[in-house]
Amino acid sequence: MMIKKIIYIFLILITALNTDCLAQKKKKQTKVLISTEYGDIKIVLYNETPQHRDNFIKLVKEKFYDGLLFHRVMNNFMIQGGDPESKDAKEGVMLGNGGPGYTIPAEFDTSLIHKKGVLAAARQPDNVNPNKESSGSQFYIVQGKTMTKEEVDKIKNSRNKRRKVPITYTEEQYKVYEEIGGTPHLDMDYTIFGEVIEGLEVIDLIAVAATDRRNRPEKDIKMTIKIVRK
Repeated sequence: MMIKKIIYIFLILITALNTDCLAQKKKKQTKVLISTEYGDIKIVLYNETPQHRDNFIKLVKEKFYDGLLFHRVMNNFMIQGGDPESKDAKEGVMLGNGGPGYTIPAEFDTSLIHKKGVLAAARQPDNVNPNKESSGSQFYIVQGKTMTKEEVDKIKNSRNKRRKVPITYTEEQYKVYEEIGGTPHLDMDYTIFGEVIEGLEVIDLIAVAATDRRNRPEKDIKMTIKIVRK
């Protein structure tokens, strides 16, 4: 009886250990480093949006982004890149329509909001893309600006008039917009799939770069992206 009891306890401990290991593996998040002449931006990818996460990892491993430009930057709004047509693009050429030849289904999550520093997928407008499917490669990083709860509510209420499912915010999310800032008018319309954990100041530097009338920087801002462990 004693031997059976010991074996039983041993099996329970092994099961618990395996469960804990699986839980830790599930919680693990991939990090990427975007390098530019302005500095590095380290980003953690969200597990809540797995299709976008996995696609981004795939493209990074393929070195798809290396040499591409931040082709659209707007101060107090966002910086955008990931158009393959931007590689070695001539000065003045309109960019923003390129991609890998596919889109990704929207992955909206009410816990994820457009606070400063989030990574989100660009996409075609609603009139040609009613399902809000994401570009296969183009992304933007939010800069935005701080807003009071009243300002966020004004945006929310205006947008809710046109939505089947109304947007709501928690008190913590209001606080984030008030203290960190962001772009609430994009919430639940564009898929968020990561956030900056180091290098927010680099976004600010890129966002104020001199641009042409299409918001393309007058001096090319190239990127390389790699997966990092820490």
